[in-house]
Amino acid sequence: MKAPSKQKKGASGRRGGDPKKKPVSRSVKAGLQFPVGRIGRYLKKGRYSQRVGAGAPVYLAAVLEYLAAEVLELAGNAARDNKKNRIIPRHVLLAVRNDEELGKLLAGVTIAHGGVLPNINPVLLPKKSEKEAAEKTTPKSTTTKATKSPKKA
Repeated sequence: MKAPSKQKKGASGRRGGDPKKKPVSRSVKAGLQFPVGRIGRYLKKGRYSQRVGAGAPVYLAAVLEYLAAEVLELAGNAARDNKKNRIIPRHVLLAVRNDEELGKLLAGVTIAHGGVLPNINPVLLPKKSEKEAAEKTTPKSTTTKATKSPKKA
């Protein structure tokens, strides 16, 4: 009696009858919008190290996506404050410079066509009149109430 012959595998390692699965990108697997494969390629091509782990591009893509979302959200708020529908470099600059952590991260960065934060040194402002200055130095309520002694228990 002859033993049943095994089905031969194709070049892809699958058996003949199996339907081909649709490829799923690593970005989709990680639930990200940023391209994990491209970032991995750049990490390898940049020669930052001899070897690049499988999780490194995923982590880096997630961090970059978070930072981009944060900047875009703040820039969108700045655009809305200026009654604009479109984000321009000025809105990005206002968003970055008004946020403490992003300002520290991008302290040495120049944003083209961003301008500067509106700021006037107090020394350059006109001096107040003597009447206004006198009101500032004296307390508003000149009447003093007698303080009650604490109740004895």
